[in-house]
Amino acid sequence: MSSGFVTPITIKDAIDNIVSRNYLLPAIQRKFVWSSYQIEVLFDSIMRSYPINSFMFWEVKENKVKNEFKFYQFLTEYRQFFKEDNPDIDTKSNPDFKAVIDGQQRLTSLYIGLKGSYAYKLPRKWWYNNEENIPTRHLYLNLSNPLPDENERQMIFDFQFLTKQEFEKKFASGDIWFKVNDILKFEKTNDLDNFIEESGWLSKTFTKDTIRQLRKVIFEDKLINYYLETTQEIDTVLDIFIRTNSGGEPLSFSDLLMSITTAHWKSDARKEIPDVVNKVFEIGNPGFLISKDFVLKTCLVLFNDNIKFQVKNFDQSNVIVFEENWDRIKKSIIEAFTLLSNLGFNNHSLRAKNAAIPIIYYIYHRGIENDINSPIKHKEDKLLIRKWLCLSLLKGVFGSQSDTVLTSIKKVIRAELADTNKQPTFPLDRIKDEFKANPAKNLSFDDDFIEGLLTTQKDASDCFPILSLIYSHLNFGNQDYHKDHLHPASYFYNSKRANYQTDEDFKFYTDPTNWNSILNLQLLNGTLNQSKLDTPLKDWVASNNIDKINQLIPDIGKDENDMDFNVSLDIADFKTFLTERKKLLVGQLKKMVV
Repeated sequence: MSSGFVTPITIKDAIDNIVSRNYLLPAIQRKFVWSSYQIEVLFDSIMRSYPINSFMFWEVKENKVKNEFKFYQFLTEYRQFFKEDNPDIDTKSNPDFKAVIDGQQRLTSLYIGLKGSYAYKLPRKWWYNNEENIPTRHLYLNLSNPLPDENERQMIFDFQFLTKQEFEKKFASGDIWFKVNDILKFEKTNDLDNFIEESGWLSKTFTKDTIRQLRKVIFEDKLINYYLETTQEIDTVLDIFIRTNSGGEPLSFSDLLMSITTAHWKSDARKEIPDVVNKVFEIGNPGFLISKDFVLKTCLVLFNDNIKFQVKNFDQSNVIVFEENWDRIKKSIIEAFTLLSNLGFNNHSLRAKNAAIPIIYYIYHRGIENDINSPIKHKEDKLLIRKWLCLSLLKGVFGSQSDTVLTSIKKVIRAELADTNKQPTFPLDRIKDEFKANPAKNLSFDDDFIEGLLTTQKDASDCFPILSLIYSHLNFGNQDYHKDHLHPASYFYNSKRANYQTDEDFKFYTDPTNWNSILNLQLLNGTLNQSKLDTPLKDWVASNNIDKINQLIPDIGKDENDMDFNVSLDIADFKTFLTERKKLLVGQLKKMVV
């Protein structure tokens, strides 16, 4: 049979083919990326008899293709981040089947709507894989009323993905909400008519017309119009895939590169690369969120002089190098993020993920991925890496022209590792020299910049890197450090105007720029912090014999006559405390950026 358009089929036929594994997805396909809203709109379009564009299937018949090329099943239960990967399937002994070249997003959407579920993280919730944060939803259709003519969703039929609780609330209000996958129970028209009668809907015109229309578009209308490609040449199919995937949800360039990488990767890139992403997410709290783009970029930096996201950089010869070295690449990525976690960083404080790539490069090419996180080895490297990372994050080095920055740092690290006259260490000084003439990328701090750093608030992503520089003398390798208010926060946010003599004092004490900024923050061992809680600073220092120098708590100050005085830690002297602590912190930061 030659390639070409064939007889259209119904949505029910397509669903049955997916269930029977007669329709599969080739490895070149990206993940499912449609939002729940896009699925709702698709079902509304089908109900309104709008065209949903044609599909392209690839008829897979030759054993060579079945044995050497990777295929996947369709996703049934989508859970944002935690369950986005398609299930594996071994096609080596499979009968002939069809692989979806164009239309994966639409077919998966139909399959999820009619057979599965969709779960996404609620706003202001953490990335924890549970029903409280990421509740499971099923697709429902409102059979009571159509949507108003003017509505933001620009739909007529009110399809919504609802949680169990949301459905129960709508049901209690008296509206009729029908679970869309239940329509598959009514293969015969008579079965549906009996259901309508038993439900008491015969007098409800919109209700019965709508559910009948739903059954009709699923069981009767031949809406799946597709082109069948019969070639067994994978390169030809890859070319077709690249040319055709520009429809409803455009194929991004990174998706394309991932598809090309997967096609050239002999084992299973679609499994291996997400596995790294998942393992990195398990590191720290909250875990580090990286993408497949990050992994691909890391591979390029490790082995290519040209590190741009270009098709030519992912040809077969390059991908073979990535695959041959994959175990060490994977290990280096995971150990680099483990190191960052040990240094106190998490997903929030490491806002520029590309900053991890030079660290991975250094670990990989120095060959220390197996012991970089040993508590007794590479201590100097860890100090230098932490300092470089803090400086780079605070100066926003990776905010723009990231490829240029990565290329320059790669050149410096390569020179360090090639220098036979010394034991290699992470080349902080060489990196400083490389960028010192670049006003946007140099790692120096002027007075105004330092002043700005000291106003940084506790929950800001820059807060930890600043405190990490200030408390550079602490051992981060074996302790958990918390950001802690020296003078307890509870005193300030519970303050009342009546407690102060003047409006000026009240404004000063309740201004977060003073009490919630770096000026009133320290890094404190987690156990000590739990015991400190709301203890006044003066009492805490006295009762715990705190080393003021170590914690950068002012002890001796200078008055306007340059005479020494003892700095009071009483809350009544908060203004003086901040003035003297600011002097300490400015001096410490200047010392760190020399």
